Order: sequence, then C-alpha cells, then structure tokens
Amino acid sequence: MKKTIFASLGLLLLALATGSQAENSNGKSIFVQRCAMCHGADLKGTGPLANKSKPPTPDLSTAAFKKRLHDYPGVIVSSVVLRPNGDLIPKTLRENGVKLPAFTWRVQDLRDLNAYMTAEISKKR
Repeated sequence: MKKTIFASLGLLLLALATGSQAENSNGKSIFVQRCAMCHGADLKGTGPLANKSKPPTPDLSTAAFKKRLHDYPGVIVSSVVLRPNGDLIPKTLRENGVKLPAFTWRVQDLRDLNAYMTAEISKKR
C-alpha cells in the first residue's frame, strides 16, 4: 500500500514538473522569438536592435524592473506586449526591416513569458 502511494506521488510530481518545464519552455520560446532581438538573450538590452529604438531598449534585469514584475505580476508584460496605442516596438521593428509573423496572444502565453522573465531575472540578481 505504501509503495503504491509513493509511486503515485512520484508520478504526480513528475507530471507537475513536466508541465512547469513546458510552460517555461513556451515563455522562453516567445522571448527568444519576439523579444531578444532588442532585449538580448540576457535581458539586459543587448540585442542587435537595442540601440536602434528611441529611447534605447531598457535593461530588464535591473532591480527596479524585478520589483515591478513582483509588484504587478503579469501586468507589465501584458501591457507592453498588448499596448493598444503605443507604436514604439512596431516602429522600431519596421524601421529595421524586421517582420515578425502575426501572433495571437493567449493569456497562458503572457503568463509563461512573465514566468520565464521573472525566473531569468531572479537568476541574475
């Protein structure tokens, strides 16, 4: 009986870990494909287009940005990604000949991107 319970708990933990990795993988994939060209793989604003936007791309690994992510979980990422009346990101991409494929954002994508960024920023500080 105890072996069955432990085996079941082990399978449950494995399933949870796999789901978590899948979400983080989605967040990383989105970041690499849609954000790293400006923010860089290190989130420090070191991507190839970082200095081509006005103002320059911010460093997302700072303590101030980490605090904003903590204080307003998900809001920062979704407000930047979905900004309805801001043209800074699309304009910078257009001016540099970058054409991103259309992307239909799901709530889970925003959560995954936020989780990925939060985890990466936590590693850096």
